[in-house]
Amino acid sequence: MKKVMAAVLGMVLLLHCLCFNLESVYAQPETDSFQAEEQESSDDSAASVEVNSPSALLMEASTGTVIFEKDADTPRPPASVTKVMTLLLIFDALESGAIQLEDEVTTSEYAASMGGSQVFLEAGEVQTVETLIKCISVASANDACVAMAEYICGNEEEFVSRMNERAADLGMNNTHFVNCNGLDAEGHETSARDIAIMSRELITKYPRIHDYCMIWMENITHKTDKGTSEFGLTNTNKLVRQYEYATGLKTGSTGDAGFCVSATAEKNGVELIAVIMAADNSKTRFKDAVTLLNYGFGKCQLYTDEAMPQLPPAEVVNGVEEQVDLEYAEQFTWLDTTGANLNLIEKSMQITEPLKAPLKKGDVVGRCTYTLDGEEIGGVDIITKSDVEEAGLMDYLRFAAESFLL
Repeated sequence: MKKVMAAVLGMVLLLHCLCFNLESVYAQPETDSFQAEEQESSDDSAASVEVNSPSALLMEASTGTVIFEKDADTPRPPASVTKVMTLLLIFDALESGAIQLEDEVTTSEYAASMGGSQVFLEAGEVQTVETLIKCISVASANDACVAMAEYICGNEEEFVSRMNERAADLGMNNTHFVNCNGLDAEGHETSARDIAIMSRELITKYPRIHDYCMIWMENITHKTDKGTSEFGLTNTNKLVRQYEYATGLKTGSTGDAGFCVSATAEKNGVELIAVIMAADNSKTRFKDAVTLLNYGFGKCQLYTDEAMPQLPPAEVVNGVEEQVDLEYAEQFTWLDTTGANLNLIEKSMQITEPLKAPLKKGDVVGRCTYTLDGEEIGGVDIITKSDVEEAGLMDYLRFAAESFLL
């Protein structure tokens, strides 16, 4: 009997060891690293992309082409991704000359009272505009947002009004801001599409934002009545360190919003914006963003015409000048998601000549058209570089005199 029991016990121990070894082989430890793995573009489709978060959108930045979307127009609380619009208005003010990076901003009691993520500014504390931009971009500081809103507009309410005006101008149809920092508030909402739209505006119009939102860690100095102290900023966006193509942009999380991110990344000249809203946790937020970015980089190739045809001056009739110089309205770019051979793209120019005065600078007088496999894929307007006034009697007399003298 003892021998039987010993044999049974030995079998149990053997099975236990085998199960333990198998578990150790197949167990997948959790990790916060994110791999930049391109997906094949030949047979994949948006339906094959697995995104667990309720709302998501992937956009190519230079053209605004939407590559993937999932419930992208449902208004949801955006948490601190709100700060994309706050930063956009700050950079608008810098561009217009209304403020300078070196300007000193005094923190109000109201700004200092903000909860949530903050850098613990004290009432009366002075920081430069550039320092506050870092606080917003890196540490998602609510107090810094309000301090800048008050500095630019006098109070947060007026600043928020401008945020909503800017959103309307950009066509953000599912957006209404109540504050400048994204703290939960009734009626404060936007959508994944609208976040992509304002993110695109920020990174294409003010690419310098990347210099700030890519900072991983940096110290700022608090100077108050209590003395001087150092405070460390640490980026809330893990992708800055853990995804090799990351260029920004902004994270956010609150009780109402869940976990959100507007993640930007660039590879081989293609810049993408991946928006995730209402994820269950931070890891899902970043995982879904990386899934979209990898999908986009595997699917997209961007054609940019670096050698647009030289434009000769155009003849002008009835003008004080006989010719006018021409230029392209913009450089031609085109996004392909089909794997086409971009070397087969052809271009042709059409210019209406002679041109008839009067002409204004920027008048459209022709077009450069691009085709691929016989199909037009886009084009760029050809415009005048200067005004040309219509000739009058005195001008014709001057022309006649000059001809006679020649």
